[in-house]
Amino acid sequence: MYLIIGLLIIAVGAFCQSSSYVPINKIKSWSWESYWLVQGVFAWLLFPLLGALLSVSGTSGSFGDLLGLMQADPKSTLLTILFGALWGVGGLTFGLSMRYLGVALGQSIALGTCSGLGAILGPVFTGHAADLTGAVIIGVVVTLIGIAIIGIAGAMKSAALPEEEKKKAVKDFNFGKGIFVALLAGFMSACFNIGLSFGQNLYLEGTRPIFQTLPATLLVTFGGFLTNACYCLYQNGRNKTWGDYRKGSLWGNNIVFCCLAGLLWYSQFFGLSLGKGFLAGYPVLITFSWCILMSLNVVFSNVWGIILKEWKGVSRKTVAVLVAGIIVLIISTFLPQLI
Repeated sequence: MYLIIGLLIIAVGAFCQSSSYVPINKIKSWSWESYWLVQGVFAWLLFPLLGALLSVSGTSGSFGDLLGLMQADPKSTLLTILFGALWGVGGLTFGLSMRYLGVALGQSIALGTCSGLGAILGPVFTGHAADLTGAVIIGVVVTLIGIAIIGIAGAMKSAALPEEEKKKAVKDFNFGKGIFVALLAGFMSACFNIGLSFGQNLYLEGTRPIFQTLPATLLVTFGGFLTNACYCLYQNGRNKTWGDYRKGSLWGNNIVFCCLAGLLWYSQFFGLSLGKGFLAGYPVLITFSWCILMSLNVVFSNVWGIILKEWKGVSRKTVAVLVAGIIVLIISTFLPQLI
């Protein structure tokens, strides 16, 4: 029963993450760098901080205790932030991958790369390579096969649709450039799980298992926020878009949708923490949990891609390949436990 509950919680978080880019479409008259920075305040600072405080509240802790926890292990704290900053680079290019490939294909390629590398490199970098059992490796391989199948569907779509149809679905569609950016985004985004691995012991004694990864999540997202904030502020200056922040009549609408986007995005890692707490009796799935989250992100992102008509006009054969890839990814989420 705990297995099913844990997987369902992670699935809910994945669905929320895959939905997080929908509210952004409701933001009015702000440049990319302006709304990306504002939603980042919610996604990478405010909500992760609230989550981390929740993790210490059950131990009669406070904000000071949270800071003390991080100061008690400065090496782990700094490494977690460092890999968070590297992940931030992935976050920047992640947005570009969707710009060139669309929500479905862009997230699929980037998250697929992130999934495989994150699941493997996290234990390797922290000296826990022994956790990478045969079942975990097989699960990662099956996940990558599912991603590859979806990538094939994307290539079939690119080859079959006329240029004007591609532009209707994705305005700046560019398959070659998009694939390069998506692979780079996936590689750098894998640093998130490496950061979580370095910060896996950063929790107060007595913290419930479902909340134990939340302080590390805060540190990783803080590092990512620093990277993204520097880039966005640079773009504000370069593009002379400081005026976005002075459009008082837009703040009400834009703050609401930035906040909603940030909450939905953070839900994936809040759900990952809660889900891992229920999977405590399944060590293989604990190691594989990162891959599970990314796989489900890809599944739901393609569902949104279908809803947003990014696959409109493709052949039945292409749709069949896409569905086959989604099915393989769904199977990969529980396959390691069956081996």
